[in-house]
Amino acid sequence: MPIYVYWGEDDFAMEKAVTALRDRVLDPLWTSFNYTVFSPDQGDAVVQALNQAMTPAFGAGGRLVWLVNSTLCQQCPENILAELQRTLPVIPENSFLLLTSRNKPDERLKGTKFLKKFAEFKEFSLIPPWKTELLVQAVNEAAQTVGVKLTSQTAELLAESIGNDTRLLYTEMEKLRLYADGFNKPLDVNTVAQLVRNTTHNTLQLAAAMKMGDTAKALGILGDLINAAEPGLRIVATLIGQFRTWLWVKMMMETGERNQVAIAQAAEINNPKRIYFLQQEVQAVSLQQLIASLPLLLELEVSLKQGASETFILQTKVIELCQIYQKR
Repeated sequence: MPIYVYWGEDDFAMEKAVTALRDRVLDPLWTSFNYTVFSPDQGDAVVQALNQAMTPAFGAGGRLVWLVNSTLCQQCPENILAELQRTLPVIPENSFLLLTSRNKPDERLKGTKFLKKFAEFKEFSLIPPWKTELLVQAVNEAAQTVGVKLTSQTAELLAESIGNDTRLLYTEMEKLRLYADGFNKPLDVNTVAQLVRNTTHNTLQLAAAMKMGDTAKALGILGDLINAAEPGLRIVATLIGQFRTWLWVKMMMETGERNQVAIAQAAEINNPKRIYFLQQEVQAVSLQQLIASLPLLLELEVSLKQGASETFILQTKVIELCQIYQKR
């Protein structure tokens, strides 16, 4: 199928997919003739892209037309819908049309429904930070792709250290590959711990310090994260995931649920063995404290997305969260 719609927030994974598609479709000697990129700031980008896609490829290979940051699956005027209906069914087999967007397609739109008849949709969403098993699976897949041998313990350490940052994952994998060049055995935990940046683990330590109400320790860990150039939104994503997990476990405990499998399902934790340790972590805090934490974290996320001073707003919200847990 010559039409593709890639969407999701995992920019790095999407970039790799676009590169793979470009390498598959285009002949390197004819790329300048057969590869066109249209940005959203071009008023008639969609019409131009459709016209370009209808043009037969020159020379060897195929043609690739890429609509970057397309909004066709969020808003599709009637005149554009008419152009899609006229063009998509007759695009030449060796012409490929690619639409990319960070936003989820709106299934209710006529344009989206029509695109689904002709296009292959592929999602590139970030793995939620609390889904540790999926993070470990992503680490193992990256290790296999890059050619790095890992033990189950080192894969878990990498998942904990890197979180859902796909770009950082492959960067660290390349580092490990260079280090392990010529090694036949898997890398051990101590080696990986020394080589890989462990900011996600530090963010979990930050969450633990806030839950204890230890303002000084929490601000110290936050300072280390900021000095390590850890993006504020990534810190918040990990914190929201951790506090969300704690909240679910505490809620289930308050209702009298003792079945660890049931608690794990409610908290979206694939390994029920983690529940015992999570129960110990929330033993000394109240359900009300955990409930009060999430609105502050969401306020923090919104402030960062609106361009607030990252260091100031992070420090302010960390202090406010610590104060919640100082009221035992």
